[in-house]
Amino acid sequence: MTHRTEFLNAKSRYRGEVKPENLVFNANLQEFSQRVSFISGLETNGKITPEEAFTQVRSLWKQLKRSRKALGVGEHPFQLPEE
Repeated sequence: MTHRTEFLNAKSRYRGEVKPENLVFNANLQEFSQRVSFISGLETNGKITPEEAFTQVRSLWKQLKRSRKALGVGEHPFQLPEE
C-alpha cells in the first residue's frame, strides 16, 4: 500500500528559501496541483461534468489563495530577514 500511496501522492523537493511558511505553502501548492490533475482526469473521462470540474477547481483555488494570504507568502519579497 505504501508504494501506491507514494506513487499517487508524489512530492517534489523544495528548492526555494527555507522558511516554515514557504514549506507549508509549497505542500499546499503540490496538493492543489495533484487534485486539479485528478479532477481534470475525471472530467476528461466523463465521470464528472465540465461544470462540476470548474466548481471544484475554483474551490481549490480559493483555498490556495486563502492559504497564501494566511501564511503571508510573497508579501514582502525584498525585505531582508531579521537576525
